[in-house]
Amino acid sequence: MHAFTIDAGNNITVFGSLRETEGRGAGIESFASAQELRGLAARWPGARLVEIWNGLPGVEPIRRFTSRTIAVNRIWRAIQSLKPAGSVPAGMAGLKKKPPRKPARRKGRALAPQTTKTAQVITLLEQPEGATLQAIMQATGWQAHSVRGFVSRQLGKKRGLRVGSFTRDGERVYKLKS
Repeated sequence: MHAFTIDAGNNITVFGSLRETEGRGAGIESFASAQELRGLAARWPGARLVEIWNGLPGVEPIRRFTSRTIAVNRIWRAIQSLKPAGSVPAGMAGLKKKPPRKPARRKGRALAPQTTKTAQVITLLEQPEGATLQAIMQATGWQAHSVRGFVSRQLGKKRGLRVGSFTRDGERVYKLKS
């Protein structure tokens, strides 16, 4: 019967017997049955179960489990296919994750210039006369409260741009300050 250990980094190691798991160090928990795993998992937060699952080789990553029982049962079934390698850890579940893949670029194709709404608004605000609230709403399709929040949060706080606001002919006008 195989025995398993799990460390604080959620690495699951498979051993040939429970005796081989003895003396593995602090913070390493051992289990040899689904019931023992269920007992350990009762103390763990649900997020740890998801992290353990997503670190197992050959499984489809998930965001959450519907219940703790389902999580433990799925993890137990998945680790049964891991092979022991004596005293050398064999089935490291969450040891190293592959770096995310970059999307492939097609040769001979130029990337289309990105015209984001942020770029559109900044272009409008850079005009010498500024831009009215109505003009920004029309260019972006946003409502007035969304434009005001965007100017305050995205441009002012996140990008550090100084945006002036004043009224002209009864209309609210925004302009970038230099």
